[in-house]
Amino acid sequence: MKMNNKLGCHVSMSAPNYLLGSLNEAVSFGANCFMIYTGSPQSFRKPPIDKLNIASFRTALKKSGININDVVVHCPYIMNLANNDPTKRSFSMKVLEDEVSRCMKIGCKYLVLHPGNNISPETGCKLISFAINQINRKNKNVVICLETMAGKGVEIGCNFKHLSQIINDVENKDLIGVCMDTCHLNDSGTNIIDVDRVLNEFDQKVGLEYLKVLHINDSLNCIGSRKDRHANIGKGTIGLNVLRKWVNHPLLKTLPKILETPYVNGHPIYDKEIKILLE
Repeated sequence: MKMNNKLGCHVSMSAPNYLLGSLNEAVSFGANCFMIYTGSPQSFRKPPIDKLNIASFRTALKKSGININDVVVHCPYIMNLANNDPTKRSFSMKVLEDEVSRCMKIGCKYLVLHPGNNISPETGCKLISFAINQINRKNKNVVICLETMAGKGVEIGCNFKHLSQIINDVENKDLIGVCMDTCHLNDSGTNIIDVDRVLNEFDQKVGLEYLKVLHINDSLNCIGSRKDRHANIGKGTIGLNVLRKWVNHPLLKTLPKILETPYVNGHPIYDKEIKILLE
């Protein structure tokens, strides 16, 4: 792997090895960073924190050479901090509070979050920043990273303006960040061929200092489709050459970059995709 370039993938976490199993899976793919869910992505079920083998994981992580700050956690998909229903929004806040707590206990720095959904982007952004401010009262060092979204339905975060509005209203700027997803950017209508142009626009509207994590995915759909369908690297409409530019861009090399590409014949091909992206 090229010096200082961080490239990895989403790996599973299941009983009985939990975090140790996640680390071993990531290493088997040749990854030097990786992303996990601390429970089910599609529900709020999660194993007790004391079952995750945290002490053994931290020891094994040091031996592997992977930095704990390059282990990214992702929140469950079904949270919605922008929900107009206060009861449902409160429940999502409790889930986020628990995810932050779990990250602190594991030692992970970055927690990726799908911002939420609301028919009114302005209202949605206000609700999200309010929720994050409440959570951050107990948050010591976990950076909540708003993911760029594809724009399905009434998703918040499908443009840089949304992200800027949320971040501007977050009180503790040290505990907020952004996770860019190449597939989501493409599907939301952003032309990502010119990496410098996209990063300059992001810097002007949000600030490059907030970019903490990237998801590297090809897309099954044309630009602006607002569908969010990931494709394997080089098998979609974005293409290998463009994704290589993102992976190897000087401003992005030191950020954890995570593959979330589809399985092929029931198995991930992250090892092959990591290799071709770094060629």
